[in-house]
Amino acid sequence: MSSYALSHLDALESEAVHVFREVAGEFERPVILFSGGKDSILMLHLALKAFAPATVPFSLLHVDTGHNFPEVLAYRDRVVAEHGLRLEVASVQEFIDTGRLRERPDGTRNPLQTPPLLDAIERHRFDAVFGGGRRDEEKARAKERVFSLRDEFGGWDPRRQRPELWQLYNGRHAPGEHVRVFPLSNFTELDVWQYIAREKIELPSIYYAHEREVFHRAGMWLAPGDWGGPREGERTERRLVRYRTVGDMSCTGAVDSDALTIEAVIAEIAASRLTERGATRADDKLSEAAMEDRKREGYF
Repeated sequence: MSSYALSHLDALESEAVHVFREVAGEFERPVILFSGGKDSILMLHLALKAFAPATVPFSLLHVDTGHNFPEVLAYRDRVVAEHGLRLEVASVQEFIDTGRLRERPDGTRNPLQTPPLLDAIERHRFDAVFGGGRRDEEKARAKERVFSLRDEFGGWDPRRQRPELWQLYNGRHAPGEHVRVFPLSNFTELDVWQYIAREKIELPSIYYAHEREVFHRAGMWLAPGDWGGPREGERTERRLVRYRTVGDMSCTGAVDSDALTIEAVIAEIAASRLTERGATRADDKLSEAAMEDRKREGYF
């Protein structure tokens, strides 16, 4: 008698689809955080699979820093139109213009995303918020459960994490609280790319090698822009680069790469000794506990 076993990618897909359906049955107003980055693209692809042939029963929410890569915003808008999805945008620029936030001296707006995010959650009464965080990305994210309870201020307390034995998820929360949900928790960066290759999922072009104007700062290649780069003395040059992760232009670095195809990207990642955030995200280098501190305040 032959035995049947799911492949590694099939098991990850099945787990994520189960999470989406569990949330749909347990919560009233879920929303998917969608930036146009590869993890949120994968998350949306899995949501579409979970509810096919029906449409995804959730809205999308993008916290727009105003310093996003144009290619990523164009991709976001194209996907939303293609699938007939509802998109809510929480704007950091609007918070700055109305005096609710101040620009940081370093020009980065990634840490400024928390107030607009929490405002959108409260205003739309979202009770479950899907995020694309994965445990392999960073130490604080490795502590997260799939269902992560947030208090009435959006804060995260690691001591309130609930056990999740046998894929049983507890979504109970008090009025004013909400739950962050991470269906990609057990994917690695390599898993993400292998799944994208298998499913032939389209990504923004900046994930593949391309010539781009960049300048060097704090060990990273950053793209010039209205956010404040380059400074005096920082020289731009054209290099063949790609992005492993996509966030605010002011803190997301490119890596030198000649990986023009998805197969070449997979080979490159398999040989890498650095995580994508460790290699290319300046906001995670502010301190040893930078991500955990932001999570306690309500960050993704």
